[in-house]
Amino acid sequence: MKNEKPLILVSNDDGVEAKGINELIKYLRPLGNIIVMAPDSARSGMSCAITADKPVKYQLVRQEEGLTIYKCTGTPVDCIKLAMYAVLERMPDVIIGGINHGSNAATNVHYSGTMGIVIEGCLLGTSAIGYSLCDHKPDADFSHTAKYICNITRNVLKKRLPKGTCLNVNFPAGLIKGIRVCTQAAGKWTHEWERRERPQGGEYFWLTGEFENHDSDNDGNDNWALDHGYGAITPTKVDVTAYEIISELKTWNLND
Repeated sequence: MKNEKPLILVSNDDGVEAKGINELIKYLRPLGNIIVMAPDSARSGMSCAITADKPVKYQLVRQEEGLTIYKCTGTPVDCIKLAMYAVLERMPDVIIGGINHGSNAATNVHYSGTMGIVIEGCLLGTSAIGYSLCDHKPDADFSHTAKYICNITRNVLKKRLPKGTCLNVNFPAGLIKGIRVCTQAAGKWTHEWERRERPQGGEYFWLTGEFENHDSDNDGNDNWALDHGYGAITPTKVDVTAYEIISELKTWNLND
């Protein structure tokens, strides 16, 4: 139907009750009909993980005009796959992950359940956007992101994204100076484990870490933008082929 509203599929990795996803739903309501399929509890750091060793279930949480919310026992990517298989009657016009509590800039994109959602959208052949705020607090203030999220989403719905390309959008906490289109910052996580002692004896390890930025002087990358108060849009591709080395590899003696 020509006048049919856009269909927006939403998920996250912080769980269906997280403030971020509920703020996102509020911002997106004027833009289309929204179906939410989100994990029933936090699934951060899941990347593109899927559940292969146990059943996955979903349950209706709430339904009203233009909005239906489900919760799922699986991973963020399970949520998208299950929504496509069991709930949606047509391909969504856009798949959106977020708003994540915490940055998914730089190499975090590889660990992020939020970006797992977005990459799955890419693999399905539809436009996809991940939104994240650099604030891990459960009651983080997302209000400064609202106009940017609406504007970016509206543009994607209108213009669409190239096949195999999605958007990784990160916002600094607090006031936002504007939006910059960025590359992904280079770097790595260090000091990733904290050794702790059990009261009963023995030790265990808790994931922590510090991000070592190898690209701090480059004002075109996402970490620089966030550090200087800008929102960062990083166009991201699902094709990870290193095309520049193909010719070199063909010169290797690989068949003897």
